[in-house]
Amino acid sequence: MAVMTTRFVSAAELMSRVLGFPGYEFAVIPHPISSAGDHALRAAAGAALQQARRLLLAG
Repeated sequence: MAVMTTRFVSAAELMSRVLGFPGYEFAVIPHPISSAGDHALRAAAGAALQQARRLLLAG
């Protein structure tokens, strides 16, 4: 389970293809996080958690 910021989605998709996992899905949160305040970080964590549940429980 990977979490990526929006800025790095294309790089993550490329790496997943290169490593033999085309279509690998990951959670995506807003960029940047380094300058985000507590409220924005909590919102991003909540969004990542919801996406992680969907990805991990899909089947």
